[in-house]
Amino acid sequence: MQMPLDAKDDLPDETLVARYAQGDRSAARILTLRLTPRILAYATRHLGGDRAEAEDVTQESMLRLWKAARDWPQGNVAVMPWLYRVAGNLCIDRLRARQRRRATALDDAPDLADPVPGVEARMMGDDRLAALDHALSQIPGRQRQAVVLRHIEGLTNPEIADVMDIGVEAVESLTARGKRALAAALAGQRGALGFDDDEA
Repeated sequence: MQMPLDAKDDLPDETLVARYAQGDRSAARILTLRLTPRILAYATRHLGGDRAEAEDVTQESMLRLWKAARDWPQGNVAVMPWLYRVAGNLCIDRLRARQRRRATALDDAPDLADPVPGVEARMMGDDRLAALDHALSQIPGRQRQAVVLRHIEGLTNPEIADVMDIGVEAVESLTARGKRALAAALAGQRGALGFDDDEA
């Protein structure tokens, strides 16, 4: 007998994955509604604002979760870090493919992605969000991934280490270097972004 949907809303992700693996399709609906906005936001930032590619990455990440559900290791693998790792790897693959395309077809300019409406856009304003996305796209990929996971997605350093398959000290180093690179990329834009010179 299946539980009502409302009763499943409070279940942990890992329990819902197990229920999906046992044939409970409503568990997949709940997980999809719960997880896809976070993965989409992460992928969009990782891909420099390219919403269409981020949607593809999100869909592929969720498909991989459904495929892995039957053999999901119980008790020691959290769903969100696993999904961030999958999405991050898919983003890296797409960024590499994008670089290869640019190298072979210089006149094949990519379309500009539509800005993603959301909480950050309303809070920071479109210009600030665009500047942040542009600055993020200018820093090295691993540093960008660490900064986005830590300061935008809110993961802890041990969670990021799990996602990126590196040690916590490496995460701290990548995050610190990424923040410095981000600050350098944003330097000189304070006035254009509406910040007074005396703002902290």
